[in-house]
Amino acid sequence: MEALVYAAVFLGALSLMEGVAYFTHKYVMHGFLWVLHKSHHQPRKGWFELNDLFAFFFATPSIILIWFGTNGYPRALWAGLGVAAYGAVYFGFHDIIVHRRIHHNWRPGGKYMQRIMHAHRLHHALEEKQGAVSFGFAYARPVPVLRAQMKAIEMQRAAA
Repeated sequence: MEALVYAAVFLGALSLMEGVAYFTHKYVMHGFLWVLHKSHHQPRKGWFELNDLFAFFFATPSIILIWFGTNGYPRALWAGLGVAAYGAVYFGFHDIIVHRRIHHNWRPGGKYMQRIMHAHRLHHALEEKQGAVSFGFAYARPVPVLRAQMKAIEMQRAAA
């Protein structure tokens, strides 16, 4: 029974991170910490970009939870591992598959992966702080919905 609780904590933390990532991306990275994140919306001039500092920000809660988990609070360990797993999957998908920070020739197939990748490309269609769409990672609205959202944003800008 204890293993089921740990599995639930792990999966809960892993799932919860999508909401944390969405909120942080939309309101922090495209908000007051745009100064760091804008490097990710511009062509990279080397191996690293200022945006990479967010990896340390996101790793901190995982490290703290794992530390508590190994010091008397075992559920914290599984929560920390769930957060770390989200980060590992994010790195693999976002940095390696989408942005190809490690060279490879693999092209993901399947409707889900295509929609996620297309949504991410639409997010990067602008190099500006405002006006971006699709802030999530594991879930993206259908591409036609995102395009309509972008068109509405463009029309608002033109009217202003």
